[in-house]
This record gives sequence, C-alpha cells and structure tokens, in this order.
Amino acid sequence: MTFISILCALLIEQIRPLRAENPVYAAVNQFAVKMERSFNAGQAEHGRMAWFLTMAALLIPLLLVYWLCVSVSPFLAFVLDVLVVYLTLGFRHYSHYFTSIQLALSSGDEATARRLLAEWTRQDTASLGAPELARIAVENALITTHRNVFGVFFWLLLPLGPAGAVLYRMAEHLAHVWNDPEHLKNEPFGRFAARAFYWIDWIPVRLTAAAFAIVGNFEDAVYAWRNFAHRWKDDSIGVLLAAGGGALGLRLGNGRETAVGMVAADPMLEAVAGPAEGPPGEEATARALQSTVGLVWRALLLWMLLLLLVSMAAWLG
Repeated sequence: MTFISILCALLIEQIRPLRAENPVYAAVNQFAVKMERSFNAGQAEHGRMAWFLTMAALLIPLLLVYWLCVSVSPFLAFVLDVLVVYLTLGFRHYSHYFTSIQLALSSGDEATARRLLAEWTRQDTASLGAPELARIAVENALITTHRNVFGVFFWLLLPLGPAGAVLYRMAEHLAHVWNDPEHLKNEPFGRFAARAFYWIDWIPVRLTAAAFAIVGNFEDAVYAWRNFAHRWKDDSIGVLLAAGGGALGLRLGNGRETAVGMVAADPMLEAVAGPAEGPPGEEATARALQSTVGLVWRALLLWMLLLLLVSMAAWLG
C-alpha cells in the first residue's frame, strides 16, 4: 500500500502542486512558534520537553485516526495515507525557483537569477556571478529534494506508516524554526531539535547519497564522499553534497566559497575552512542545473523501484 500511496501522491502533485506557502504548513509553523514561546526559558531541557510534546500532539492523534481507519475500512486508511503523503512530500515545492533560475542563466539574465535565488534561499546574492549562482542552486536543489522527498520515503516504510512521514518533516521543521531565526541562533533551546533531526536523518541522508552515486558517476561520488564530506560543519549536508557533486561531476562546496552558498533553513551548510584543494569536478554552469534534474529523477525512479520491491515482498510474505 505504501508504494501505491506514494505513486498516487506524486501523480496528484504533478497535476496540482502543493506550494510551500499553504494553510497547513502555516498552521504547523504557528504551532511550532507558539511552543517555542511557551517553553523557551533559556535551558536546553525546555527545548527537549517542547520537542517531545510537539511530536506527541501531532503524532498520537494521527496514529489513532489511522488505526481507526484501518479497522473500519482499508480504503479509508489508503485515502488518509495518500493525503498525508501528499502533504509531507514536496517534490515540486521549490521547482519553480529552480526552473526559473535555470532559464535565466541559460539566457544570460544573471540579474533575474540573483533575484530568484535570493527569494529562494533568503540570502544576499548581489555579488554572485553565474558560476556561484548555478552552484548554490544545485546545492539547494539536492538538499531540498532529499528533505522533501527521499527522507520522507524512508520513514514511510517504517511501521509508523504516515506518522513516520510527519515525524520526519516535523523534526526537520523544528530543527529549522527553533535554531535559524536571529533571536534563536546559539540559543540552547533548539539544540535538542537539531540533534534529534540529525539522528532521524542519519540513515536517510546516506541512502540518498548512495542513490546519487548509483544513478550518477559512481566512482567520483564515492571518492568525494569519503574524502570531502567532513569539510562541512553539518555532517549530513557534507555527505549529501559531496556524493551529489561527485555523481554530477561538479565541484560543490569548494573551499571558502561555500560560505555564501548556505540554504536559509540550514545555517550549518557553511563548509569548514580547509586546504585549498577542493572536491573533484567541474565548475557549475547553467547546464549543470539540467544535469541535476536528471540526477534527481533517476534517483526518484530508483527509490520507487526499491519501494515496489519492498511492497511486493510484504504482499507475498
């Protein structure tokens, strides 16, 4: 049922994409902000308590409704599964930015590309040239695709069902909303949320990196993964971008330039200053964005094949 639910949700999203700005996400964000304001008294344990209570408030009702649907009718459970997957997947949340940046760079319109990238990443892009714009767009695409698609896939396969997808996406959101705003940076309140998401994402991010390696340049992806992933402060980001860059034959996060290549939701993306030698690969260009689209689609097909095999094994078992 998981495979069919994901397939249906992906098809629905292709017809009617769910943008990042929607009432459901807005309500979840308001709830997270309210929990932070209610529990943040400057101590790390307050953040831990708020994290567990927030998760319980979302997951327990969902699990109860899902089990009730399963007991009443498998069709109701399927409908709920598709709805939750549709709301948690975000394959096309930011695709309009990526596509528009690709078109702008291909036509030589760097000013439009800078504006679009600034809207997407909420970073200052005024001083960036075409190679930096292309590289940061590729980095953002790989990260957002993993966190909005492939990470959700992994948690959907676990016994929690749709609640697993909500757990993953909510953990990612809390790690962002309780750490990234200016008034919360370096605050102890959000440390547990960041650490919890690191462990929740530990296996999925490595599976995504492996998928990039399999459907891309395998040797370069593994080489970059083994030798350059540690240069990022965020270990998960390092694994993802090192493997993704190697699979594409691109030099992502090279040297100190990565300091300007941060995703707004990921302040730890900045690379650790290291030796001048960077990861293998070529400098990103407008054509690299098209290669990124191909890599993501091939990785998606690989994940869907694996999900189909797992579902068939469950049915036959």
